[in-house]
Amino acid sequence: MQNLPQAPFGKTGHLSTRIIFGAAAFYAMRQDRADRILELLLEYGVNHIDVAASYGEAELRVGGWMPRYRNHFFIATKTGERTAAGAKESIQRSLERLRIDCLDSIQLHNLTDEEGWQTAQGPGGALEGAIEAREKGWVRFIGVTGHGVRAPQMHLRSLERFDFDSVLLPFNYMMVQDTNYAAALEKLLTVCGQRHIAVQTIKAVARRRWQTGDTERHFSWYEPVKDPGVLRRAVQWVLSRPGLFLNTSSDTTLLPLILEAALTAGQGRLGVSDAQMAADAKDQAMEPLFSEGLSDPF
Repeated sequence: MQNLPQAPFGKTGHLSTRIIFGAAAFYAMRQDRADRILELLLEYGVNHIDVAASYGEAELRVGGWMPRYRNHFFIATKTGERTAAGAKESIQRSLERLRIDCLDSIQLHNLTDEEGWQTAQGPGGALEGAIEAREKGWVRFIGVTGHGVRAPQMHLRSLERFDFDSVLLPFNYMMVQDTNYAAALEKLLTVCGQRHIAVQTIKAVARRRWQTGDTERHFSWYEPVKDPGVLRRAVQWVLSRPGLFLNTSSDTTLLPLILEAALTAGQGRLGVSDAQMAADAKDQAMEPLFSEGLSDPF
């Protein structure tokens, strides 16, 4: 088994691999193909899976592994419900689909719009449902996720309301070229560092949104970086920030490259400068995935 770098997952007490498997990749995948991915995860020692109720068949595919490998993985899922009743029903359904008795983490999914935030965080909201689920022993920890440029500032608001155990948001070189996003992100990272809140990042290997006329097969909603050297540097640039976790792409054809890049990072060979990233961004015609009012399908 390979030795991927690990770090404490916030204050949960779990030592997670800094590469977290993003099970959105299993949205419509057959179990036999998913099982081949499991072999790769075990080979590299990945011990943390991030899935969601809205990811098609993904919870069922992960659930197929749980009778044998439950103790190997930290299992986090997400609910997009905004009311307490809806969240509790979602959690129960996820437990059944995942074939486990208790979730390691339930995350309030993509909580970045004002109306949804007010409902989920207010009386009778999804947060109350998640807290009740924790009290009942259905979940151990509670997180919050967000996509789009508002994610850092909305997470900061969420952390003022409740002591979440983890946050998730986009982080790559192109995202931090937006100075407003970068400033809010740094504030969030400071708060999370002070309060020992785990920070998961997504879209590390994004190149741009698919363009009109692109004909290659799509395995993710955005076009990922395919060049091995550029991809390696994109992964290592994220991991050069101590303590951050990187959720893998829904394009599993890139998974071996991502794991190898992280393995090299774990051996202390990062050395990726902003100048190198800027050169890669220019060479690959990279574009930010998000702008104000523009999020993603998940």
